[in-house]
Parts: sequence; structure tokens; C-alpha cells
Amino acid sequence: MSGYHGVSHFIGHTPLIRLQRLSELTGCEILGKAEFMNPGGSVKDRAALGIIEAAEASGELRPGATIIEGTAGNTGIGLTVVGQARGYKTVIVIPDNQSPAKVELLRALGAEVIVVPEKPYKDPGNYNKVAQRLAGERGYFWANQFDNTANRQAHYRTTGPEIWEQTGGEVSAFVAAIGTGGTLAGTTTYLKGKNPRVEAVCADPYGAAMWSWFTHHNLDTKDGDSFAEGIGQGRVTRNLEGLQVDRAYRIEDQAAFTVIQQLRRDEGLFLGLSSGINIVGAVRHARERGPGQTIVTILCDSGHKYISKLSNPEWTRANQLQDDLLLESVF
Repeated sequence: MSGYHGVSHFIGHTPLIRLQRLSELTGCEILGKAEFMNPGGSVKDRAALGIIEAAEASGELRPGATIIEGTAGNTGIGLTVVGQARGYKTVIVIPDNQSPAKVELLRALGAEVIVVPEKPYKDPGNYNKVAQRLAGERGYFWANQFDNTANRQAHYRTTGPEIWEQTGGEVSAFVAAIGTGGTLAGTTTYLKGKNPRVEAVCADPYGAAMWSWFTHHNLDTKDGDSFAEGIGQGRVTRNLEGLQVDRAYRIEDQAAFTVIQQLRRDEGLFLGLSSGINIVGAVRHARERGPGQTIVTILCDSGHKYISKLSNPEWTRANQLQDDLLLESVF
């Protein structure tokens, strides 16, 4: 029986999928790490497991405890899946602009879900601030994914080594959008430790400040908004501190939407918009640097949580997303 394991053991070790059309279009290997294959369905399972294991090791998290977190959904799902498997309850604070499917899934998994109005980080009503306050009032363990560097370390220990091994050390760039910053920071820190020439690339949606931070060294750019959930950061979190990127791209929702539509129709991949943001960043980097590269990005989660939006023609038309654009037109 020693060869059998519980659910936590199967977080990570996700395959790299070659994105065929985009690889042919660029003359590069455009590879997506299939994070939707994690037990909780997203890349955030890695951070959830890393945060829980670090808190257990430090004694902050004890048997029977309750974990609370402010999240756009996927980290909450990961914390709930891992927490249930380890005997913890979870309370998830989520802003009201996220997909209803995430709220339904969290409740179905057994989490207590508190939906709050979407507010900026500086506002006391911001979902992260609410989670922090409730943790103090109720004696819960606050996961604090944005500033808990166990998040970053989880990617340093797992995502980076997996990509290095899977590409035989041939990876030339890693591309990721930023939510907490843990994925991009932890993964590229490992990869650059193996080969300093590996490029760290940020794919940033409109309305976020990371493109401005890495390009102009300020957080001042105000340039619109994005429908992508779980990414788009307006401050330098602790997970981002000290991170140097080689290139940052500003990515339009339409380009990301066109890419995920193509992958669904032609390659059987059903992805959310954050994955599309990442993939467009990878393709733009491939075009800028030229053929022959091996560029890896993150397929954050599947499209199942976004059916009511991205797969709803009425919603996409109302939000001016066209589903009939040629792939070549967005690059």
C-alpha cells in the first residue's frame, strides 16, 4: 500500500502541452504547463499546498483549525481541497465581480463563502483586508497568499524544477501574468539559478500596474481594465519583492480571447482568459526574440468556471469581445 497517496501528493507534476498552431506560427516551441490538471483545477493548488505545509511546520496551523483567505477563487478552491484532506475548515472571502461558478464550487466543496463588494486594496472593505480582520477576530489562520512567501517558495521548489526537467534544460523564457507574483517570481528564480540566460517575462492585463512597474519603475499607469480573473496586481507584494524581469508586455483581452477560442476549436484546450493573457505574452516574446526558442507559460485553469461569461455569446457581445477574429490579426 506504500505506493498509494492522498490528494496532496498529486499537486504539481503537470505536463507541458505543445501549442501546435502558435508554435508553427512563431518557429518556436510554445509550451503550456497544464495546471488545470491539478486536483483543485488550477495553478493555485501549488501555493495552497505550500502555504499549508509551511504553516504546519511552523506550528501556526494546528489540527482542527480554520483557514481564511481573500481570493478571486482559485486559491480558495486549492486551500479548501487541501484543507479538507488535512482536517481543516476554510472560510473564503471573495469579491462580487468574480465568476458565480467559483462561488458555487467553493460552497459545494464545503467552504464558508463570504462575498463582499469589490474594492481597491487601500479600502478597509477590500476582500484581503476583510479576511485579515476576520482572522484576528475569530482566531483563524490567515493564508495571506499575496505576502506569504511560502507561495513563492512553492513554485521555486516545484514549478521551476519541473519545467527545467521537462525541457531538458532548453527553456529560454518563462512567461506569466501576476496575481500574487508567486508563480513568476518563484519559477524564474529557480530557472535563472540553473541558467542566467533564461528570460523572465511578465504578461500584464490592462488595468494592472506590473507592466508599468517593470517598464517605468512606477505604479502610476491607469489604462483601462480587464475581464481576466485572478490576475492583475496594483502593488508590489512580498512575493514580488526583488524580482527582476527581462520583458513585460501589456496584453489586450481581445487578443487573449481570440487565442483561447482558437485553442478550443482547433486543439481541444478549454481555458480561461488568464491563460490567454499568458499565451499571448509568450507569442509576443517569441516574435520579438525570433525563432528557435523554447518558451514556457502557465495554463492557469480550465474554462469551466467562466462558461456564463466567456462561453456566453450575449455576454461577449455586450463586452465587445469578437469570436471570429483570425489568430494572425492579434499578433
